[in-house]
Amino acid sequence: MADDLIKTGRIVAVFGGSGFVGRHVVRALARAGWRVRVATRRPDLSFHLQPLGQVGQIQALQANVRVPASLGPALRGADAVVNLAGILTESGRQRFDAVHAFGARAVARAARDAGIETLVHLSALGADPGSVSAYARSKAEGEAAVLDARPSSVVLRPSIVFGPEDAFFNRFASIAQFAPALPLFGGGTAKFQPVYAGDVADAVARALDGGAKPGAIYELGGPETRSFRELMEFILKTIGRNRLLAPVPFGVGRWLAFATEIANAASLGLFPKNLLLTRDQLALLERDNIVSDAAQKELRTLEGLGVSPRAYEAIVPAYLSQFRVGGQFAHQDAG
Repeated sequence: MADDLIKTGRIVAVFGGSGFVGRHVVRALARAGWRVRVATRRPDLSFHLQPLGQVGQIQALQANVRVPASLGPALRGADAVVNLAGILTESGRQRFDAVHAFGARAVARAARDAGIETLVHLSALGADPGSVSAYARSKAEGEAAVLDARPSSVVLRPSIVFGPEDAFFNRFASIAQFAPALPLFGGGTAKFQPVYAGDVADAVARALDGGAKPGAIYELGGPETRSFRELMEFILKTIGRNRLLAPVPFGVGRWLAFATEIANAASLGLFPKNLLLTRDQLALLERDNIVSDAAQKELRTLEGLGVSPRAYEAIVPAYLSQFRVGGQFAHQDAG
């Protein structure tokens, strides 16, 4: 029966499907019976996605959102499109404007030209055309481009996304292994609503199946709102490490970020990624990253999509165990 579902199922093209959030989205779509085309710059590095579906259900092919001419093969005969392409830091030709704005526009226009009506675009909470952060500005520009080319598109804005391969909890837990202190930029007062990658993936699947309002922007957050300080305290408690939490004014933080940017450039990319802090990342810590009151009232949330968000306290400790004092099994009894 499952084989028949795949053979007759709809086809969805997922751009950026080989990344952290992408693997969760691919799994959710495969479970929902979609035939999934993962459009990625490096299909040879996407073999880890194959076990997420049945034989032949998931196919990786080459496409680059910065090169519009490469998008056609992924869209040929497709019924829907998901754009997850995004970067957290700039490197080489991978610039915020090129991926988040130009790339999003290219995908939306290609979908329009292919006659594909259903498009789900992953943005980020904090997307703002007037932000001092180039990341946030490019995300906002990408949203506008997508809705202009395909007004019926659904835009999803998640807060910090967590999961076994995340770049937030893992990053600071790794730093806490050897650093005597963790910095609290601006005192660590900025608020976040960590959202599970699996819940974001379920939201994508619900949106593709008509569970979202066409043309709407959904804000995705977890069930808890926590300050940056509280999240750092949680990490230290989880991994059993006693570290100083040091408040750092944003002015000082910008100088530190500038220094790590220079060190990264001078090292030709050999600078430890976990220690790299950019001024753009710092700018994102100056504002809260939580679901707005308007989105909650209008049910433009996970709950509005029929997804019950899972708490980070229930999931994160399992994969931060590797950073505990003594290692992953330090607190388990022998036998």
